[in-house]
Formats: sequence, C-alpha cells, structure tokens
Amino acid sequence: MENNFYKDKTVLVTGGAGSIGSEIVRRVLNCSPRAVRIFDNNETGLFNLDQELLSEKTRCLVGDVRDRKRLKKSTEGADVVFHAAALKHVPLCEFNPFEAIQTNVVGTQNVIDACMDNEVEKMINISTDKAVNPINVMGATKLLTEKLITNANYYRGKKKTSFSSVRFGNVLNSRGSVIPLFEEQIKKGGPVTITDPEMIRFVMSIRRAVDLVLMAAEAADGGEIFILKMPFLKMGDLADVMVQELAPKYGYNPKDIEQKIIGERIGEKFCEELMTGKEEKNICETEDMFIVLPEIKKYVVSQKHFLKKDVCTDGKENRFLDKKEIKELLREVLGSFEKTF
Repeated sequence: MENNFYKDKTVLVTGGAGSIGSEIVRRVLNCSPRAVRIFDNNETGLFNLDQELLSEKTRCLVGDVRDRKRLKKSTEGADVVFHAAALKHVPLCEFNPFEAIQTNVVGTQNVIDACMDNEVEKMINISTDKAVNPINVMGATKLLTEKLITNANYYRGKKKTSFSSVRFGNVLNSRGSVIPLFEEQIKKGGPVTITDPEMIRFVMSIRRAVDLVLMAAEAADGGEIFILKMPFLKMGDLADVMVQELAPKYGYNPKDIEQKIIGERIGEKFCEELMTGKEEKNICETEDMFIVLPEIKKYVVSQKHFLKKDVCTDGKENRFLDKKEIKELLREVLGSFEKTF
C-alpha cells in the first residue's frame, strides 16, 4: 500500500507488537515514513518483530501505557499515534477489572496527554464493537476510552492534536481469537468447544482492518468514531467449516471431531452491535465505513471524505456469511485451505 499521508512522517504504535499493532507497523513501513516507533511492554514480541522487519526506520520502545513519563518521551516529535495497546480478553478483564481500568482507561488518558503535550498531529484509538451497550468490563472500559478520545477534542485549547477512534469487531486469526483455538483443538482430535452455535459475531481479516484504520487516520478531523463495515457469522458455522477443512490436514475424519457446546463465557454477549440508536442519528457513510460524527460537529460534514448523509443503518450493508463465504474468508486469513468446490 502506498499512501502519501504517511510519507516522511514519524508514526508511533502503542501495542505495536500485537496482532493489529504489528500489522499497522508493517503497512506504514510501506508508505515511506521517516520512522515507525513500536511501543509495547512485550519485550519478546518487540524483539521478534524487529528481527522480522530488519528495518532501519523502526524504533523498538519497551514501555507501558500506564507510565506517563515514558509515553511523553516516546511521543516527542511524532506526527501520528495509533493507540492499539489494551487488555482485550473478556473473561480476564471480568476477573481483573481494576487492571483493565488501569490499562484501557488510565493508559488511554496517558496517551492523550502525551500526544497533546507534544502536539502530535493525530491520535487514532483502536476500539471494538464491545464498547456498544457494554455488558462486560472490557466493553465498559473501551466505551470510556472512546469517550476520552472524543472529548479530548473539546478541551485541547490551542493544541493542534486531533483525536478519533476506529471501531471494529472480531479480527480473525488475531492473537486470542477463536480461530487459533479451534485449529489447536482440531489438531488434537477434538473436542471443538463452542459457546453457542447461534452466537453472532462481526468479523474481518487483519489486512482489511488495518486497511481501514489507515484510511480513517487520513480522513479524521477529530472526534469521529469510524465504524468499519463487516460481515457477520454464526459461531457454529465457523466451527463446522474449520472442522470440515482442517480435520483431514491433521489426519482425522471430520465426522470423528466432536463439537461440544459449553455455554456463554462470563461477560459474553450473544450478539454484538455496531452502534447505538443515538449514534445512528449522527451517521455519515462511505463505501467502507460508517462515521459517527461528534454532536458538536454533526452539522459540518467534509464532503471530501464523507460521501453520503442521512443513510439507513439497518444492517443491509453488513452481510450474513454462509459456510461457503466463511471458507473463502478463512482461506484469506489462514492461507492454508485448498478449494473443495
């Protein structure tokens, strides 16, 4: 991907050794930046990524978003900051709520303050559909994160930094996602554990997620929440396809792989949502995204970036994936399925 917006810019990625963060790093490096700073508390992850990239433009920074001083130093001279660092596992956040607050909420405010103090051009926060009408700690902290980002635009005074968020659903084959878990269970001969076969999740590949994150960063004026258009699937269909396709790879007959229903985990929603009813009233749309405008800006829309106004958000753009389409999507994210039809 070539993008002149990032040319000769210094970009910082918090959580830069994670699934989304590391892909942002790789993609920005293809856009001729001045430097890409990779900020993470995972020393081994930073080392492995640095060895993979072998780029003179990367700077690996060991640090934690809870550390205000480290963040302030790390953002000096940065033009764009992508904030991907977070505690993301729903059950772990349920049992460690204050730790989730410390990283997701206080950590985000620390990044905001560092960006504002150093007058970073743009800060883009990576959020999740779990922030919509949250029922768990992780979703509640990410909702607060979005609020902190949006409202930073109102009190920044003469500081030039703009703050926006990007919200998406389950990123397939990312660290901690269900796909690596299902594959490992199939590799062992089962059982494949399913919370509920009818459970609905919005999904997308890491490549597509980062495509749209980079586009959103360029389009952002401050205060927007960019909601990426995603298809959705049933967890039972995903399990069926993975068993059918991967069992022979590991020497098993798909019919011999048991699928065990274990019930919803603590804090899980049966069906995620993309936006609230109130947000729908402040929506603009592009081909790939819905954009929630902050109320203070909703009457001022840049036609350069936002193609439609007053659109219907009844979900027609977000397709339900059948098993054939799930198989195609999995080929993209895993690269290991052979066509069987």
